[in-house]
Amino acid sequence: MRVISGQAKGHPLKAVPGSATRPTTDKVKEALFSMIGPYFDDGERVLDLFAGTGGLGIEALSRGAESAVFIDSSPQSVEVVRRNLESTKLAGKASVYRNDARRALKVLEKAGRPFDLIFLDPPYMMKDCDALLTEIAERGLAAESAIAVVEHHPDVSYPEAFGGFERTRYATYGDIAVSIYRYESNQEASAVTTMETEEANER
Repeated sequence: MRVISGQAKGHPLKAVPGSATRPTTDKVKEALFSMIGPYFDDGERVLDLFAGTGGLGIEALSRGAESAVFIDSSPQSVEVVRRNLESTKLAGKASVYRNDARRALKVLEKAGRPFDLIFLDPPYMMKDCDALLTEIAERGLAAESAIAVVEHHPDVSYPEAFGGFERTRYATYGDIAVSIYRYESNQEASAVTTMETEEANER
């Protein structure tokens, strides 16, 4: 694993020991950022809620995001995220916390600062990322026009629209699916106005 582009381009990232964490591959990460916008320069705040190695949030910081919050319940993951941030010299833009995802949202709500880019790459056994994103919005943690990226198994189907989120892109890469949503607070959950679907099956 490495940082694909930006300030820390080419820098290797440490992995979390064991098989419990499934990091996003470089190929999927590169495709994902090409879909959501290759670079950032408008003060974006990032939430990496199931951080793992921190690869997604670190990639966003490397590409110009202003700040990132990394959350993971695993002490090993939290330690790896911190080491990766230090080695890429991006630690000054980041906050790292060990916490359960939903408990972390309650803490973040008190800060009252919404996020522009939200990464959800939970264990594949978790199939309610739509409910989690809805809670994120209800707690005021999704900025207007925020982008949310959900990694999940292709067999897991998420709605095209819910709770102000509307799916704008969908792609599959082998046994990984990526659903990308945009949040608008005044959007009717049942109204879908645009959707682009991409299939990129790789063997």
